[in-house]
Amino acid sequence: MPRPSFSTQLFALWVLVAVLCGLLTAAVWLMLSSALGERVTAAKHQAAAACTAIASRYDLSMQRPGETNVDLMHAVLDLVLIRTEGIEGGFWNDAPNGFLAYAFPTYEGSGVKRDIPEAETPLILRTLKNAASAGQMQVDVVSSGADAVIAVACPVPRHAGLQAWMLTRARPPLGPYGERAATILAGVLAIIVVLALFLALALRRWRRNLARLEQALAPAGGFEQGRRLERLGERDLDQIVDALNRYVERTERLRREANALSTQLAQAERFGALGKMAAQIAHEIRNPAGAMRLKAENALAGDGARREAALRTIIEQVGRIEAQVTSLLALTQPVTVNARAVDLHAWLGDIVHTHEASAESRAISLRADIEAGAMQPVFDPAQLARALDNLIVNALRHAPPGGHVTVRASSAQCADGERLRLEVTDDGPGVSAAERERIFEPFVTGRPDGSGLGLAVVREIASAHGGRAYLAEDSNLTCFVIDLPWRPY
Repeated sequence: MPRPSFSTQLFALWVLVAVLCGLLTAAVWLMLSSALGERVTAAKHQAAAACTAIASRYDLSMQRPGETNVDLMHAVLDLVLIRTEGIEGGFWNDAPNGFLAYAFPTYEGSGVKRDIPEAETPLILRTLKNAASAGQMQVDVVSSGADAVIAVACPVPRHAGLQAWMLTRARPPLGPYGERAATILAGVLAIIVVLALFLALALRRWRRNLARLEQALAPAGGFEQGRRLERLGERDLDQIVDALNRYVERTERLRREANALSTQLAQAERFGALGKMAAQIAHEIRNPAGAMRLKAENALAGDGARREAALRTIIEQVGRIEAQVTSLLALTQPVTVNARAVDLHAWLGDIVHTHEASAESRAISLRADIEAGAMQPVFDPAQLARALDNLIVNALRHAPPGGHVTVRASSAQCADGERLRLEVTDDGPGVSAAERERIFEPFVTGRPDGSGLGLAVVREIASAHGGRAYLAEDSNLTCFVIDLPWRPY
């Protein structure tokens, strides 16, 4: 299984951070809201119990039946509420006195608090009126930011219109600094979210730059074409880009050096080939020249018959030298191809007919075999005839008396289109394994009287037509092949 890319890993990490931030926010919110709800429930039970306790002790504030004492009411309130942290309350009559007494014995401020809280007075009155209308205890809760205010009112037994009321607050479970801590936590979460967004933007830019770098490094990209890569504005990626640019520069420098070395090597090979060619030419000309010198010396010292024989030999050697020079000129001069559509049957028949007399003189069977389509191939008939003549002459020289030489033309379908295949086959001794690799090189021949230029000319003509000439792998017959496009584009 392939390993995910670095950008994919970064994206997965960013998604994980975002999910963790969301889960953390939800967990903190659920914890605070759940804990506050529990605090509200506990505060309601505590305030209800205090309200019931005060209402049941109201009679202790009466010195005589029907007469109440405000100081004694304060004493009753202080006695009950001193045991309940954070609860304040008092007595209330619907008419005409309203608030009769109020106490907050656990108040943390300086002095005794006797003034009813103004901000919560509407809540207290609403709860008292609801309890008076219903004739039973009423509880009202109002949320204020992170806190909740709980008001409880309950009727005083045996005293119509008289109500006891309690007021308390449910705060977050984090103590007096809970709201500040929650604010700080929210700020931290906000910073994490901002960082996550910044990471997302950086990751997007990183992936875009990676895509540009990947496109430049693609098989058809600028790096493969030897062009310098542009910097991406990312410090880490720019280090990679700089390294790749140094590699491009080094590759270009090595390519120039390699080209220079190739030029020098080609020159050395050319000089070597010229030296080899000069040696071969000198050898090929020196032998007939030596023979002519010897015959000329004999002619000068002999009679007329000897002079006539010497002159015939000299003429033959001159013809040999002329053939060598003609083949050499044909090899050294560039092949000019004048391609046109050719009637393959008539063209090949004419070539074979030219060599029939030579074949008959050696009792060799020479025949043509054509397996071609309806369309005419396109090539230079004169140049290709010269190449085919060389192959036929070569086959006739190597075929034994009574042997067979076959010239075959056929069409073949290949991946690059239809091709023309010309074969010259003979049943001679063949080509040795040592000579197969060099048979088409100039001056390489298997006959003592051969020039070694005929097959080299065949190769040059085939190459000029966009094809090739080669010796087929056949253990029984010697088969030379010229393979070229049926119709060059």
